[in-house]
Amino acid sequence: MAEANIYMILADSIGVTIPILFAILIWSLVWKAMALWKSARSTHFVWFIIFLLVHTVGILEILYLFVFSKMSFDSKPKKQKVKPVKKRIKKSKKKK
Repeated sequence: MAEANIYMILADSIGVTIPILFAILIWSLVWKAMALWKSARSTHFVWFIIFLLVHTVGILEILYLFVFSKMSFDSKPKKQKVKPVKKRIKKSKKKK
């Protein structure tokens, strides 16, 4: 009963009805869950922490999912493939 009063006070203070407040809550939770999942799977730990700490009603989460997650955040250059040493040694022994 006390929880319902808290929601009514919150809804009245921001000027929306309780169903709209719950719709906004569900909307933001769905986008936040998807963004947290994608950032964790992509090892974007900075984004993961940002999503945990910042509440933007789904706006930042949507931007991450459709824009930022497709960008490369690696600061390390990609390594080039090097031929294995064993193969080079075997080839040189055959020549002798």
